[in-house]
Amino acid sequence: MSTTRRGLLAAAAVFAFAFSLVLPPESSSVDATGLFGARGPGDAGFVAGHRGDRTSAPENTLPALRAAIEGPMDVVETDVRLSADGVPVLFHDHWLDRTTDGSGRMSDFTLAELQGLDAGSWFSKEFAGERIPTLESFLELLAHSDKRSLIELKAFWTPEEAAIVTDLLQRYGVAERVIVAAFDRHTLMSVESADPTIRRALLASNLPNDPVQLAERFGAVAIVTSFAEVRKNRWIVERTRRAGIGLILYTLNSEERWETALKLGVDGIVTDKPLKLGRWLDAATSASR
Repeated sequence: MSTTRRGLLAAAAVFAFAFSLVLPPESSSVDATGLFGARGPGDAGFVAGHRGDRTSAPENTLPALRAAIEGPMDVVETDVRLSADGVPVLFHDHWLDRTTDGSGRMSDFTLAELQGLDAGSWFSKEFAGERIPTLESFLELLAHSDKRSLIELKAFWTPEEAAIVTDLLQRYGVAERVIVAAFDRHTLMSVESADPTIRRALLASNLPNDPVQLAERFGAVAIVTSFAEVRKNRWIVERTRRAGIGLILYTLNSEERWETALKLGVDGIVTDKPLKLGRWLDAATSASR
């Protein structure tokens, strides 16, 4: 898709969003209790491996994702961007430079060009030659497991682009085990337009005065936000729980933060250290019995 067309579509989405704000909010049937289960302060939330298990393999590569799927964590988190020829691939950054031997904006490269890059040597020699995987290759792994996944769509996606992802989720039979998340509100609208049965989560670094109302407006079953945001606004935990909306915190890597999150009773924790957090949670919950 050309830059001009994407710009026009983005502008149209902004207009539609602005127009929707003057309308009465639609009633929402959003309820995450069936997905996350009832949880109170002191109850352990689920563990989500951030970009797979990035302590054992390069982030967002198949070895990292396989390690997360085979490990004790409940959820595998990963990021998705579109290649220049419209193929969803697993990649976090806007630029290629940090995690590959390539350079430039990731979205300017075709799938063939992206898969010609080395996405593993930066991590260790053991993973030299590791490739940027497609979303489809990850879903194939997920389909043969019982794990769930939190999939973040990076940047802005049109409904047509979002449909590429939602169609793959349905084709591999994992739609019921996946939550699609995004910072971009228009992308969440695109996912809903493409397939309203796909569960969605609202990513937000900073939360408004009523985050539940915002989540309900976009049909989100969960809010994914920072530890700092919830620590200074602890009332958010009870507010989301009463509304049946999940609350997930990112990216917590210390025992101090895990302990605080456990006491708050959040539904999930995204971490770079899923194995260590899993062991810590087992020990913490055993000690409290």
